[in-house]
Amino acid sequence: AASSWAGWSQIARFGNAWCAVVPLEGGYLSTRSSRQVVRRPAVWRHGAGPPWASLPAEQRWGITSARLRAALDKQAGTVSGRQAPAGVDGAAAVLVALFEEDSEMRVVLTRRAAHLRTHRGEVSFPGGRLEPGEAPLSGALREACEEVGLEPAGVEPLGTLSVVRTFSSASVITPVVVELPARPGIAANPAEVEYAFDVALADLAAPGVMSEEIWSVPEQPGPGAGGTAEVTVHFFDLVQDVVWGATARILVELMGIVLGD
Repeated sequence: AASSWAGWSQIARFGNAWCAVVPLEGGYLSTRSSRQVVRRPAVWRHGAGPPWASLPAEQRWGITSARLRAALDKQAGTVSGRQAPAGVDGAAAVLVALFEEDSEMRVVLTRRAAHLRTHRGEVSFPGGRLEPGEAPLSGALREACEEVGLEPAGVEPLGTLSVVRTFSSASVITPVVVELPARPGIAANPAEVEYAFDVALADLAAPGVMSEEIWSVPEQPGPGAGGTAEVTVHFFDLVQDVVWGATARILVELMGIVLGD
């Protein structure tokens, strides 16, 4: 199989027009968006990098639906089914929506609108806060429909990943993994989303795309707090943007499961 690392393509909706970014030649290039602000603390250092770095190149592509499902099935007893406890403050869910195209699984991402109160301009999964009594799957599907017009018909739930807590908005997020029957029709809601796009999992596994940093941050409030703690912050450098924070943590877990690390 041919690697998709020679380039990356994006289809995004701007108003009523679809805009295509031509795949780049000569390797996986990366430029961080100037509209995102990564507020690093005063003390930080580079981390170890992706856990799949030692895998041969041929094991990092060809991530099909069958391969994804087999990997998730192996994790069913330890990961699938996890979710935030009912009634927890800040409970939220995101939809990790994947579809297969040209024998590679691709994941749907969005860039949040610049006028939002939190995480403005950041790359994220469709999703948001859960309503009282709402299940993560129902909430993630509802939010995806509101944000990008993703219809729930034909969506197949595959499980959930580990609950993620955000640093800035105190959200407790359940990532819900689903498979779509085909490339979805997307219509970004400008009230919440600047645009939507997709990227192949094989491209996320490409050399030089994922990196990590170790940040020294104040400890969370609680008994004995007052010092500093070290947290690992992940980054995925895409051609036109950077994925970091909770979204990157979710992608790191998903990629680790799929690639066997």
